[in-house]
Amino acid sequence: MAGHVELRDLDDDDLDAVFDMMRAPEAVQMAAFTAADPDDRAAFDAWIARERAAPLVRLYAVTEDGGFAGTAALFTVDGEREMTFWIAANAWGRGVASEAVRILLSVEPERPLFARAAASNAAALAVLAKAGFTEVSRTLADAPALGHQVEEITLTLAPVLE
Repeated sequence: MAGHVELRDLDDDDLDAVFDMMRAPEAVQMAAFTAADPDDRAAFDAWIARERAAPLVRLYAVTEDGGFAGTAALFTVDGEREMTFWIAANAWGRGVASEAVRILLSVEPERPLFARAAASNAAALAVLAKAGFTEVSRTLADAPALGHQVEEITLTLAPVLE
């Protein structure tokens, strides 16, 4: 079981841990849609600076018992609100992702809310299904770090009907 999970604003002190997490080979395989060269720190720094400066992006650090356990984010693409999460390997398999997504959904009122995951990422898809997301579509998308296309599933969390 997960320890005490919280979301807090991502800060400068988190960036080394985020970079390391996002370049771990097993995690890159699972996430699929990553930077072309996950080891390129300059490209990472430029990307994270753009994301942190974007007005419609909210970046959070996921913590477990106060220690860094991953990231979660909310952003807008083509007028549609999306969420994403990335959990560090040391926090896999204990419910940290599920709890982080639950908290993220509690701070984001906009619905429908969308999420995307590689079809092969069973863990992420299970977390999203547990949170109430349902599949909307499947497409092939470029996975730059993998060097080929991967099936991507788009999911949505619909508004609650009253």
